[in-house]
Amino acid sequence: MNNCSQAPLSDVTRRAAEEFLASWNGRGMDWDRWMEEVDLARATFARLINAEDDEIAAVTSLSHAATVIASALDFGGDRHTVVASDAEFPTVGHVWLAQASRGARVRWAPLPGGAPSIEEYDRAIDRSTVIVSATHAWYLNGVQQDIAALARLAHDRGALIFVDAYQSVGTAPIDVKATGVDFLASGTLKYLMGTPGIAFLYVRRGRIADLRPTVTGWFGRENPFAFDATRLDWSARATRFEAGTPAIFSAYVSRAGMALLLDVGLAAIGEWNATLSRYLIEGGRARGLVLHGPGDLCPKTPTTAFVCPGDSHEVERRLRDRGVIASARGPVIRLAPHFYSSLEDCDRALDALAAELRGA
Repeated sequence: MNNCSQAPLSDVTRRAAEEFLASWNGRGMDWDRWMEEVDLARATFARLINAEDDEIAAVTSLSHAATVIASALDFGGDRHTVVASDAEFPTVGHVWLAQASRGARVRWAPLPGGAPSIEEYDRAIDRSTVIVSATHAWYLNGVQQDIAALARLAHDRGALIFVDAYQSVGTAPIDVKATGVDFLASGTLKYLMGTPGIAFLYVRRGRIADLRPTVTGWFGRENPFAFDATRLDWSARATRFEAGTPAIFSAYVSRAGMALLLDVGLAAIGEWNATLSRYLIEGGRARGLVLHGPGDLCPKTPTTAFVCPGDSHEVERRLRDRGVIASARGPVIRLAPHFYSSLEDCDRALDALAAELRGA
């Protein structure tokens, strides 16, 4: 019940890990095959979000994705403001704050009612805004915001938009073409059923040529294998936002996890996850648990958070002793099932959490 933190190991991802280990053990180095797997991982992520293969960069983490975009922006002119909300995962906020030495100013949109608000963004975005940073789903309670509406608002005022979709990709269909976002990033270790070490960055094709990140490396070149240290050319693809040698092992494992989701079907996954989310909300209320955020009053992922008095990490540990893997974050315990979860799983987790909180 903790896909918001770490997906479980599946048969397909185990086989992918074993395939890489066999390649490494048997051939020592199989660079062409390994690079093919990285290409396939980029293409699989592209299918998940309705992007083109050349719009995807393989990076090491969402921190890397946000930093490489930030490094390509000019904060020295009239447009120097980054607008973000209080729902940002800390790493994203830290990336924007770190641009202060380059002239960036960060303006924070508050969270009325425990959810991001388009009205608060509307108040915050002005003609000094260079980029809007938005989480698609708040890591704390799974509440989603309308990134298409936010993209229209940003573009109307001449700003770009960067979306952190780490907590939403894999839970339901996402279409970057329909939403109109400029950048979208996600790692794979949560709802994409993968592992740490790799993440993917979507860059809208029309934006690629305009940006030259200073966070770069040999895989950002037109031909990395030219091995020319004296020439800084730029890939015409989104791979210009890559840096060093890609995480090959993570590419094997994560591609298998993403392919599993595509095999099941994102529309079906979205429908079942919505059922699980409603079931958790209703079951929590029935057991006297206090929901964090607006619950089913707005769109959300399957992540459902309940207020936890006292030490949430201690409650997480005790839940594990009961056979329930949950996820503590500050004042809440998050229950985050996925497409393979059953209603019985939800009942077992809710019963265990209610018992622990009564004890606390």
